[in-house]
Amino acid sequence: MTPLRYCIFRYFLNFKSLIIAFSFFISITLQAQETNEPEFTSSQFQESVTKYWMNTYGNIRISKNFFWIAQTHFRFQEDNSTPFAGQIGQIYNRHAIGYIYSKKINFALGGVLRLNYDTKDQSQTKTVIPEYRIWHQYQFAMHVGSAVAYHRFRIEHRWSKSFKTDSDFIFRNRWRYMFRLKIPLNTPKIQSNTFYIAPEAELIMQSGKKVIGSPMEDLRLHTSFGYIFSPKLTIAAGVMYNFGQTLENSAIWKQGWTIRTHIYFSPDFRKTKNKLPVIHFRD
Repeated sequence: MTPLRYCIFRYFLNFKSLIIAFSFFISITLQAQETNEPEFTSSQFQESVTKYWMNTYGNIRISKNFFWIAQTHFRFQEDNSTPFAGQIGQIYNRHAIGYIYSKKINFALGGVLRLNYDTKDQSQTKTVIPEYRIWHQYQFAMHVGSAVAYHRFRIEHRWSKSFKTDSDFIFRNRWRYMFRLKIPLNTPKIQSNTFYIAPEAELIMQSGKKVIGSPMEDLRLHTSFGYIFSPKLTIAAGVMYNFGQTLENSAIWKQGWTIRTHIYFSPDFRKTKNKLPVIHFRD
C-alpha cells in the first residue's frame, strides 16, 4: 500500500469511528425526551428562504496554550421586495476561551448573546428578543494528501423564546457535528498566498422537553472559496443550502439558500520569542 493510500485509509477509518461514536451519543440523548409526538399523515417542505450572512472569526492568541475566540455575525433575510439581504434577522456575539492541546487539536468554552429580530414583521419597529447560550467545542484537524480535514463537535445549551407576547424562555440542547475540507488550488499545501475551496457539512440535532418530534434542527451543506493572505488573515465567500424540522410541527421542514462571506483574523500580541508556528484551529 502506497503512503498516500495508507494516509487516506487511516483518515477514513478515524472518520468512521468519530461518526459512530457521535451517533451513539446523540441516540442516547434523544431517547430521554418525551415521546408523546402527535401523528401526522405526511410531511412537507416550506418555500425556500434566502439569506445573507456576514461573519467575522477572531482567534486571538493569549499565551502558549490559550486563545480568545471573538466572533460577530450579521445575518440578513429576504423581505417582501428584496431577496437575501432585505432585512436584519439576527446579530451574533460569540466568545470563548480556547485551549490548544496540540497543533491539530483544540477545545473551547464560552457564551453567546444572539439578538433575534421578528422577520415576519415588515414594519419599521420590529420586535427584538435576546437568546442566550453556553457552548463548548472540540476540534480536530488532519492532513489528507495536500488538503486539511476538520472535525468539529460543538455542544450548545440554549435559552430562547418566541415573539409571542409574554412568552417564556425554553431550554434546549444542541448537538452539532461539522466535517470540513480545505483544499488548496494553487499551492502544494495550505499556506500563505493560497486560493482554496472548502466544502463542508454540518448536522445540528436538538433535545429538551419542548423538542418532542423535531430532533433534527438543521443540516447545512456549504461550500466556500477563499484566499489566505497570511496565517493572520483569510477571506472567503460561499453558498449554503440548509433544511430541518420546525420546532412547532415535526412534519413541517424549513429550507433556505444563504450567501455567506467570512473574514478570519488571528492576531498575536505576544512577544516574538513566545510565538509558535501557525496551528489548524480556524473555525
